[in-house]
Amino acid sequence: MGYDEPPDSDLVAAAIGGDVPSFEIIYRRYAARVYGLCIRLARNAADAQDCTQETFIKAWRQLHHFRGDASLGTWLHRIAVNEVLGRKRRASAEERRLLVVQSRSVRAEGYVDGHGELEEVERAIGCLPERARQAFVLHRIYGYTHEEAAGMLNIATGTCKAQVHRASRLLLEALRITDTAAATARGESRVGTDD
Repeated sequence: MGYDEPPDSDLVAAAIGGDVPSFEIIYRRYAARVYGLCIRLARNAADAQDCTQETFIKAWRQLHHFRGDASLGTWLHRIAVNEVLGRKRRASAEERRLLVVQSRSVRAEGYVDGHGELEEVERAIGCLPERARQAFVLHRIYGYTHEEAAGMLNIATGTCKAQVHRASRLLLEALRITDTAAATARGESRVGTDD
C-alpha cells in the first residue's frame, strides 16, 4: 500500500457509496493475490482469469455485505474459493450430462522446507488430488487456519486437517522422487552405498 492510498476500510466505505475509483484501488491491491489463489485451485489459466473477474464482479455487487469481521483480502478469497468450486461443480455436472448423451448415441467410454525448486513444487501441488490440493493451498500457502479453510471449502475442520496432512505426505513423496531422479540423471551415487 502506498503512502497516498487510503486503508481498506475507507476504500470499502467509499465504494459502497458508489465511488468506482475506490473500488479500482481495491482491485489493483488484491487482483494478483486473488488470481494466485484461483490458479492454484483451478489449475487452468483461463478458468483462473474468469474466476478472478467473477470474484471482483461479485465483490462489487456484495460489498455492502462486507462486515469487516475478517480482512478484505480474506473476504475476497472466500468469494474466489466459492467461485472456483462452483465452476468445478458446474463443469462436473456438464461432463456427466455429456457422458450420458454420448453413451446413448455412441459408446461411453514446497511448501516443503526447501526441497525442490519452486517450479517442481508448484507442479507437484498441481498434481495433488483436488480436495487435498484445495485444503493445502488455503492452509499452507495462504496461511488460513484449518477452521477458516474448512469454512471456505464447506468441509469439517477434521477433514481439512486430514486433507492437508495427505497433501503434505504426497508432496514429500513426489519431491523425493523428483530429487532422486535428478540425482540419477546427474550421475550422483546414492547416499550410503559402498564404492
